Amino acid sequence: MAQQIKAQDLFEDMGRKVAEASAREGGEDGTKVVDEIESLCMNCHEDGTTRLLLTKIPYFREIVIMSFDCPHCHFKNSEIQPAGEIQQRGVKFSLRIDFDEDLSQQIIKSDTAVFRIEDIDLEIPPGRGQLTNVEGILAMVAGDLEQKQDERKELVPEIYEKIEEIIQTVKQMSSGARLPFTITIDDPTGNSSVEPPTQLTSGKYSRHEYPRTAAQNEALGLGDTSGEAPPIDMRPEYHTTQMYPEMPTQPMVNNVDDEIVENQVYSFPASCPGCTKSCTTNMKMVNIPHFKQVILMSTVCDHCGYRSNEVKTGGEVPEKGRRITLSVNTKEDLSRDILKAESCAMSCPELNLSVEPGTLGGRFTTIEGILTQVRDDLRSSIFDTGDGGDSMDTTTKEKWDSFFDKLSAAIRGEVKFTMILEDPLASSYVQSLTAPEPDSQMKVEGYERTDEEEEHLGLKDIKTEGYEKGEAVTNGGTTNGT
Repeated sequence: MAQQIKAQDLFEDMGRKVAEASAREGGEDGTKVVDEIESLCMNCHEDGTTRLLLTKIPYFREIVIMSFDCPHCHFKNSEIQPAGEIQQRGVKFSLRIDFDEDLSQQIIKSDTAVFRIEDIDLEIPPGRGQLTNVEGILAMVAGDLEQKQDERKELVPEIYEKIEEIIQTVKQMSSGARLPFTITIDDPTGNSSVEPPTQLTSGKYSRHEYPRTAAQNEALGLGDTSGEAPPIDMRPEYHTTQMYPEMPTQPMVNNVDDEIVENQVYSFPASCPGCTKSCTTNMKMVNIPHFKQVILMSTVCDHCGYRSNEVKTGGEVPEKGRRITLSVNTKEDLSRDILKAESCAMSCPELNLSVEPGTLGGRFTTIEGILTQVRDDLRSSIFDTGDGGDSMDTTTKEKWDSFFDKLSAAIRGEVKFTMILEDPLASSYVQSLTAPEPDSQMKVEGYERTDEEEEHLGLKDIKTEGYEKGEAVTNGGTTNGT
């Protein structure tokens, strides 16, 4: 933003004005109030005008739209800033563009987000915030790359040719002449958004939340940046619950040789990914009948209220992945226990539902519970804006309403459907009602992992033989590297 006053600094000075604008937004005439501030133009160093509008984006949250205009040099610029706080977790979106209509999917990119076009390995670093669509952001990328191309052609023609090739490729993508391709947006603040497509086919759309690293928190100005970790005090503020019926008798596991007792709750200090202050993570090992041992982990921060729970599976990596196909015919089937590992993809063809690996993390719940979580999370990202997503076109809104109605009917047991769990690490599980005998409604089969899955899981880089002798593994076998 070419102005001396940054948006973050304006929030404190303009708190009263923004509050008044928000209050007047639903006034008698229904008009939105635009605040104007005199600010310095960084192009000619004369005074220009910055206009700010507090508004609400459907299927997202409140934002501040800023527009700068200099009457002296006619320089103009515009961007958006989230009006809310930094979210407790970062978020990464992935969207595959298969058809021309996918180019109109709305994108909200904050100034901390990294935008990538995966097919050509093109990454746009954090910059100005934008409210646009896929076509618009691709056109912006092509326009930015075209700047100073004439100078490059004269000085470094070899670089000019490479960049020109990328520009033409991006233009073909933005016009729909080159399909399909995949874009990703990674935002550590969690304040970016990509509109989900109405047809959720496998691999088309994913939304993955993740805890920020210490480096990301430091870059965002969160937590202690002195380099010294704050002292961690173990607090005895535990309360027995249904999940943890017994008080922890062993507050911290320091020795890896100590035996971890089944159904015993252990606690150890951790740093909250939301506020970076000290918190406590509880861990409990549970044995699932006819499956294996898993670890339940729960983190609660007393400072900011951050909560998370996850399921971790252990053991060796199997030779094959596992595919579980379950026919859900009655309400009793909805009460089956299900363990969906983080590496597992879930789909229900009859419901037009596809959940990519990592979207929900590891979950140990029931069929009804996991479908309810998918419905609520997806609905909140589309409709929970306070105004019901009024700017959504009628056709799109009808498609989403039909999708959610069918999903809710399945949760109530009124619709028969098939659930497919595909886990390359074979760490997922669905309860059998006839165990140890085969369940006629469930089919469990192994499958060969694809090269893409092997690469994504890092299995191609694992060296389990000869590592103690420093041997190097090659495609043709093993050679001695000592």
